[in-house]
Amino acid sequence: QLRLVESGGGLVQPGGSLRLSCAAPGFTLDYYAIGWFRQAPGKEREGVSCISSSGGSTNYADSVKGRFTISRDNAKNTVYLHMNSLKPEDTSVYYCAAVRYVSNWCPSDQRVYDYWGQGTQVTVSS
Repeated sequence: QLRLVESGGGLVQPGGSLRLSCAAPGFTLDYYAIGWFRQAPGKEREGVSCISSSGGSTNYADSVKGRFTISRDNAKNTVYLHMNSLKPEDTSVYYCAAVRYVSNWCPSDQRVYDYWGQGTQVTVSS
């Protein structure tokens, strides 16, 4: 069973940066597209970004374009979400998810993802 573990969340001031990691201990992520999603209190979970299994294709929500960058290191079985210029409205629990999908494309619809991590809290506040 594929298990995803997020890390890297925390408290950061507006304008600051964080790097989230999504690891899969004991599993290879080579054949999986990975998505990052987030859920703020009282709001529905929304898509943030995704990356294809090869890493050749990425997608971003309009709200994070130009500020967030997704990347993957398949040798380390880890996917990263680099978050810059953070805003208070980025405050959420961030989840990574995986779906077995070998393609140069990644799905943005969270309903197709089969495996989910436990989430990591990101709080942007002064």
